[in-house]
Amino acid sequence: MAKLTISELQKLREKLAQERQTREGNARGQIIIHMGTCGIAAGARKVLTALLEAMDKQNVRDVIVSTSGCAGMCSKEPMATVQLPQQAPVKYISLNEEKIVRILNEHLLQGNVVKEFALAVGSERMG
Repeated sequence: MAKLTISELQKLREKLAQERQTREGNARGQIIIHMGTCGIAAGARKVLTALLEAMDKQNVRDVIVSTSGCAGMCSKEPMATVQLPQQAPVKYISLNEEKIVRILNEHLLQGNVVKEFALAVGSERMG
């Protein structure tokens, strides 16, 4: 493995600092694509790819995209959860490429829940 130069280390440090800043609350919001086996079988990879391509095309850099395992509702996959600051999370179900782009544009970028694709609003916490 080649050694990194001081310049390369500095660029890496800057990139990681930007990513940390995003994780620590300077992001517009977060979207989690549920990628359990059932989600993948239902098309979650296509949904994630469509989301990332739309974000790249629109130069959206202030939305955190992450993945998780099964959300426990296999018959409703592909699923995603959107979280905006100071708002309850929204769980979206039965997604496809067109629906996820609409969720990006309407919910993440404009703050309007896409009710026709939403299953529930709020956390799954107990007690």
